[in-house]
Amino acid sequence: MTPFKADLHIHTVLSPCGDLEMSPSAIVQRALARGLDMIAITDHNTTRQVKVAQRIGRANGLFVLGGVEVTSQEEAHCLSYFETDEQLDEFQAFLDAHLPPIPNDEDRFGYQLIVDENDEIVGEEEYHLLNGIDVDIDGIYEEVHRIGGLFVPAHVNKGTTSLTSQLGFVPPDLKADGLEINRFTTREEMLKKFAYLKRFNFITDSDAHFIDNVGDVYNVIYMEHRTFAEFAKALKGEDGRYIDTMAFRTAPLPKIA
Repeated sequence: MTPFKADLHIHTVLSPCGDLEMSPSAIVQRALARGLDMIAITDHNTTRQVKVAQRIGRANGLFVLGGVEVTSQEEAHCLSYFETDEQLDEFQAFLDAHLPPIPNDEDRFGYQLIVDENDEIVGEEEYHLLNGIDVDIDGIYEEVHRIGGLFVPAHVNKGTTSLTSQLGFVPPDLKADGLEINRFTTREEMLKKFAYLKRFNFITDSDAHFIDNVGDVYNVIYMEHRTFAEFAKALKGEDGRYIDTMAFRTAPLPKIA
């Protein structure tokens, strides 16, 4: 198996909390400079910046996984990953149907911009993307799986916008393909509190909103190739594929001046 460094939770200028420097081209270049082999674009409640990032990634030898960070009805953040443009489009239609039609307040929350390969603004999201959609966690899981994607509740140890902050715990009967933790804990520490989570594999990511943070936290994924199918196997621990979430703690990526 080949080790691939992957940061699977990154926001662009399309997320209202994403810095204006977070264009897809800037993210790809920063990821390459940090030694990453794979990233995922996961804006809040929208996939509309993914395809541009994927085109830029392909042109530069970086694998860009298509994703989104959905805010559930419970106000818990959940990462979803998809393989094809058709799946992204179908899930975007689902998000459009369930996001509350509340206009974004740019002065209060920030811009929600769609940019092209040249960092030119080509559109923006009208409705505020940080609101929860009117579908609960189980419903989002079912829709993601109906389309053929992967469902990973985000930063489950975080004090806000997570399963533990919103529900008080990670439900024992949770349906998910894996769990994400942030840099402030480890799988071992989580299992001391919630031993029943041992059935899940974990990922850990930067959740970058600023360009300097891309790749600050990453996984090392052992798989044969950089593909969605290989990542799915690694997330599930199948056929010798696996994910090491501890590597960044002992072998930091190169610092960029």
